[in-house]
Amino acid sequence: MRARNCRSALLVALSLVLGGCSAMKVKMGWRVDLTQVPVASVEVSLPKGPAIAPGKKSPLVVKVTKPDGKVLLTEGQGGGKVQWKDLAVHGEIVLVNSKGMVSLPNDPRVSDGKVGHVTVTVPSHPDVHAAELDIPFRYDVKFTANFSGSSGMNGFDGSSGIDGTSGTPGSTDPNNPSPGGNGSDGTNGSNGDDGKPGGDAPPVTVLVTLHPGSPLLLEAKASGAGKENLYLIDPHGGALTVKADGGGGGRGGSGGRGGRGGSGGIGTPNGNSGRDGSNGQDGLSGPDGKGGLITVTYDPSVKPYLGLLHLSSQNGPAPVFREVPVPALWWEPAAHSETREAPSNRPSRSGP
Repeated sequence: MRARNCRSALLVALSLVLGGCSAMKVKMGWRVDLTQVPVASVEVSLPKGPAIAPGKKSPLVVKVTKPDGKVLLTEGQGGGKVQWKDLAVHGEIVLVNSKGMVSLPNDPRVSDGKVGHVTVTVPSHPDVHAAELDIPFRYDVKFTANFSGSSGMNGFDGSSGIDGTSGTPGSTDPNNPSPGGNGSDGTNGSNGDDGKPGGDAPPVTVLVTLHPGSPLLLEAKASGAGKENLYLIDPHGGALTVKADGGGGGRGGSGGRGGRGGSGGIGTPNGNSGRDGSNGQDGLSGPDGKGGLITVTYDPSVKPYLGLLHLSSQNGPAPVFREVPVPALWWEPAAHSETREAPSNRPSRSGP
């Protein structure tokens, strides 16, 4: 009966932890319930901002001010007690998850010529004005396009040998001596398997041209093995690394340990111990894969900025450069979209 009660109590505790974690945190004073708190105003900020780059994330912080002037901050980056579940957060162009983390898709066509926007409301206090925040976009970061081959699988380790058995005991009685039995030999460990070869990288093509309009930005497209990545690059701090390295060969498996010889049995005389088995040999590392040929076709206008490209094709041919006219790689979204556009004097994309 006591065991059954303990199990029931444990189930109740687990239910509280898993299902009512939020309520328990409020009860312990670690969090607040905004439905029970008077709210005068809310503000939202991007403390690691003010801007965000394609493919990157940045946390929001919401400040809730009570009528008496006391300030409450959101959990997470804000280190406060306000729960994100008590707020409604809507993002335009940018995405916001349930923990207040803002992200921007990798595709620069989503953000080109636009400004992101976040709106925060408190559903339990519909009379409180919404907090709003514009989030400009930046392109002065280090982008990477990776088309490298996959690493080879490691070889399996060899199995250990079986230890020998001990010899049977004899007699040490001086009136009735008998020899101890010999121990048996240990068996040999098996060899480790060889590692598998690394994968070859595919050929990669890179197109680079100037982005139409102002400010100065570069458009780039890297393609290979059916995958295509687009980039907008601010030459003042931005760069693009394109990797088409051969995959590393897999590690050879370790040889198995030889079995230990069995000990000789005690007697008059003692039996001989068995011989240890030989250790297995380690497997060989697999060969590295071949690097892919990177072909860069660039518009003459971007020649002064080719130093922003960093190309790597380990165990492969040297990259090839071709200078020919390259048109814009995509339509400017701002000219064909009803979403929020950036002003003509775009905010600075300098780092925070």
